[in-house]
Amino acid sequence: MAGSTKSLVKGSPAPGPVPDGSIRAYLMRFCPFAQRAKLVLVAKGIKHEVVFVNTLNKPDWFFEKSPFGLVPAIETSKGQLIYESAIVCDYLDEVFPGKKLTPEDPFQNAQQKMLLEHFSKASSLLFKIVGAKKNNEDTSAIKKEFLEKLIQFDQIVAKRNTPYIGGSSVSMADYMMWPIFERFGIFGVEDCLDKTPHLHQWYQLMLKDPAVQATITKPEVLEGFFKLYLQGNPESVDYGI
Repeated sequence: MAGSTKSLVKGSPAPGPVPDGSIRAYLMRFCPFAQRAKLVLVAKGIKHEVVFVNTLNKPDWFFEKSPFGLVPAIETSKGQLIYESAIVCDYLDEVFPGKKLTPEDPFQNAQQKMLLEHFSKASSLLFKIVGAKKNNEDTSAIKKEFLEKLIQFDQIVAKRNTPYIGGSSVSMADYMMWPIFERFGIFGVEDCLDKTPHLHQWYQLMLKDPAVQATITKPEVLEGFFKLYLQGNPESVDYGI
């Protein structure tokens, strides 16, 4: 995710009011959940500014913006605060004009949410891999289970027979899932796409999406961040700048 300003840390002063006509996004460069919000902001062409927060050394005031201390959070010029990635993305899509990312049809909307639930059964295992790597534990069993669940998800996607996971064009479900796929390399599961042909085809299609291209992080930069992150190094969040 682009940006050259260093992340704000404990002791950093809080930013001032959000300018009229804009919105402020509190993000961390390498967080997949923060990237969800950034994808929606870019895809809809929403005027915004970004404040990067060091999630390993958070400013005290950040908990006033996001009570759980998590990114993303957004703040409006009226001082309204919204946090949690799915809630943030839904808010942005509902409030701002531009391309509608969430289906208007209630059933299609429910279908997308169900697809996200199916994918979460696989993606939750990736964060177990992170924990295992931090403890220098073997990850082969977790990776095997992940592949099994990803193959099941690939079969669900295949039955939909649409180019994008959410339908005939890119939509909210695609942007909610993409940041996890982008990080397959650091989780050590990139070879799983070779065994999930429909997801592999979707992955290649998403690489051409303008919002994805605007928010993607080079694999070598992700790798550099992840190595430092596993060590608990607070400088990891600003790797590469």
